[in-house]
Amino acid sequence: MEDQDTNILKEKERAFTRNKTIGFVFQNFNLIHELTALENVKINLQFYNLYSKKKVNLKEAVQRSKDALISVGLEDHIHKRPLQLSGGQQQRVAIARAIVNNPAFILADEPTGALDSTTTEEIMQVLKRLNQLGNTIIMVTHNTEVANQCNRIIELKDGEVVAS
Repeated sequence: MEDQDTNILKEKERAFTRNKTIGFVFQNFNLIHELTALENVKINLQFYNLYSKKKVNLKEAVQRSKDALISVGLEDHIHKRPLQLSGGQQQRVAIARAIVNNPAFILADEPTGALDSTTTEEIMQVLKRLNQLGNTIIMVTHNTEVANQCNRIIELKDGEVVAS
């Protein structure tokens, strides 16, 4: 999918490309409260199956979802629902959901914005480890302490790049 002009793709092809190559981490987690952590992660693979010619079977989807949750330190919380988890644990579920498809890019919108300083550091360690494993992480943050932990900072003001 690299070097592909997505403007010429049909909507289904664009959706598949987005789902396969980009993982999204939202500030407010965007978890489905009726689902367990495992189900919240697995749902990303179900969306993948909507557009992919090569389907992920249920057994593989469950294993990949468990692996993603284990990679963010939630092996003991797989069957808990979001409201049974702390804010930091919910954000880890959101990160696991973002990485379950092994995306090349992770877009993180204020991934630590709703978290205390200790949990912020824990989430930053998870993101740094993912980056070391080869994921490109593009993060939006207003927190200078968080930004200063990143490899590269691009500062925007009024829609213009003011520092890079």
